[in-house]
Amino acid sequence: METALETAGQPVNWGTMAHEHDTFAVLADTAMQQHDAAALRQYTPRLEELATRDGHKLYLAIAYRAWGVAHRLAGEHAEAEARLNQALELFEELEARWQIGRTLAELGELALAQSNTDAARDYFSRALVAFEALQAVPDMERTREALERKVNA
Repeated sequence: METALETAGQPVNWGTMAHEHDTFAVLADTAMQQHDAAALRQYTPRLEELATRDGHKLYLAIAYRAWGVAHRLAGEHAEAEARLNQALELFEELEARWQIGRTLAELGELALAQSNTDAARDYFSRALVAFEALQAVPDMERTREALERKVNA
């Protein structure tokens, strides 16, 4: 993906080539999933800047969630909670159910980092409901595992 940032675009038809904000959304989201703090700090600011510039609420919410994970990984729990809640609010506004579930799962991870198992159980349970409604099997399995292994251990 990083190579795509260095590739010059050429005249293309609308929708046939990823735009810069698409590329940064993928890079930031991948860094978030891999818990790569350095990559999150590298890609998330640019994603947030581009999403704000373009008024792209979905990508802005993805940037907020990525910041939330970056802050959690750095032990900055108050900042993480604020960013994750910003993301959740936008995803709810967009009715982006899968993204809501993913954000609730991240709030569950944050609650665990704060040793708040009751809140973690609530967030993971809510995420599981969202994933079940969509039949998002891999996410359902990961969330069930988090509930069993991390919360109910």
